[in-house]
Amino acid sequence: MSQSLPLLFYVTPPEPCAYLPAREAVNVFADPRARLNSMLYGRLVDKGFRRSGSHLYRPQCPGCGACVPTRIPVAHFAPSRSQRRNRRHNEDLRVNILPQAYRSEHFALYRHYQRMRHTGGEMDNPTPQSYFGFLSCAWAETLFVEFRLDGALVGVAVCDRLQEGLSAVYTFFDPVQTQRGLGTHAILWQIEEARRRGLSYVYLGYWIAGNRKMSYKTRFRPIEGLVNGKWRMLSPG
Repeated sequence: MSQSLPLLFYVTPPEPCAYLPAREAVNVFADPRARLNSMLYGRLVDKGFRRSGSHLYRPQCPGCGACVPTRIPVAHFAPSRSQRRNRRHNEDLRVNILPQAYRSEHFALYRHYQRMRHTGGEMDNPTPQSYFGFLSCAWAETLFVEFRLDGALVGVAVCDRLQEGLSAVYTFFDPVQTQRGLGTHAILWQIEEARRRGLSYVYLGYWIAGNRKMSYKTRFRPIEGLVNGKWRMLSPG
């Protein structure tokens, strides 16, 4: 089903930027009352939008283009030595692909992850409602991918199936398992899953040059960025 009426967009008031000091952030949101679907969602992701719950947004800050949408062209992806080592190190993990649904075991791991990795952040004391509202979406084909070690849940990657690729929504894992590099492993798994499904891309969200928390994205090469309305290869630096 296509959108029968023009899709409206709304601009948020300026607020302090969470990533760059002394700057203000402005987001554009797709009309939350619109009848969205996976096809339209995919078209917007290709224009740089991301999903948070059922809301689609894109940074559009005046005079700033620091937030660069990124995607990995899976047919050309070449794992680095450390990424190949990560694969070998995690071969003992069992993977389950589940449809979106609230699961108390997932929420317990998510809460533990937030408390250990993001203390003092806006998500470090989540409720079941805020957790599932953030990750789920009624009109998207969302997958909850479990990683289990000897039956124990050690990680969950949430991603959306699009017409052209997989969009990585969020990954959380047991912070005790730091030596396994589960965040990296989740992306490597999504790249292989996209390839297996005949999809072209894995969308990783926004990257800001020089931002330490986002630097991991450019370790997956080649990687493309949406710059001035066109997807082009990024040069990590």
